[in-house]
Amino acid sequence: MTSHDVVNRLRRITGERSIGHMGTLDPMATGVLPLMMGKFTRLAQFFSAAEKAYEGSIRFGFATDTYDAEGEPAGPDRWPEFAQTVTHETIRAAAARFRGEMQQMPPPFSAKKIEGRPAYQLAREGKSVQLKLARVCIDAFAIETIVGAEISFSMKISAGGYVRSVAHELGREMGCGAHLSRLRRTRAGPFTLADAHTLEELEALAGDPAGSSAVNLGALEKICVHPRGLLPEMPAVTADPIALGRLRNGAQANLPEFSGAPLVKVFAGPRELVGIAKRIAGTLFQPVIVMG
Repeated sequence: MTSHDVVNRLRRITGERSIGHMGTLDPMATGVLPLMMGKFTRLAQFFSAAEKAYEGSIRFGFATDTYDAEGEPAGPDRWPEFAQTVTHETIRAAAARFRGEMQQMPPPFSAKKIEGRPAYQLAREGKSVQLKLARVCIDAFAIETIVGAEISFSMKISAGGYVRSVAHELGREMGCGAHLSRLRRTRAGPFTLADAHTLEELEALAGDPAGSSAVNLGALEKICVHPRGLLPEMPAVTADPIALGRLRNGAQANLPEFSGAPLVKVFAGPRELVGIAKRIAGTLFQPVIVMG
């Protein structure tokens, strides 16, 4: 299942057409895929740089063309000849070189665009894929256990970074090749597995979207992240009707917000998020996003 498949399934569950996801999750992977529905899709720009956290496994012995277990092996399994030299200590030492800021080459089978087309489409057609290096930051890359040819790991990586590429490069560093054999996203920005719900759970809550949609969507809303819990780095402020009217019309307005934060979430009540506003000076704000 691709991230787009998840979006399509949620559209069928809810009857809502305007749905987007915050960061593609590889078809092989499981875990957290934050989804925005309706007017909340307007907040996508504020999540684009969110760090991701993962846990998974890397299989040593051979690389694949997709850099993961779904691809075709790039050669024979060389693990037997490296089993004695590739140890927990040597892997940890090699992994230490993949921490911090670095230039990373995205996998040829990726969603990166080349002249308007995703790289994976060109790769599947057997065409040459010429991607550009991208700057990424790996805040943490811990080797947990090693069992035979497979290691388990945890990682925190910046937006746009590919765990598959790390697995591929680590295998090259060790001289025996490697690929990603399992991946689970445990966090995307502020959203964790504890916030997540399965599609089956959402289907059970929604019922029949062709029926009483207001009741169905109300049940779903109760398990969604509360609007005041979104973008926790921004203070929340409740505005009076006059200020709300001005902001909704694109005009500047004074708000009772004294923290000095550059951006704030503006509410008309406990849950009704009106938009995001930028501080101009003091308590004077200009709307950046108006939810409608």
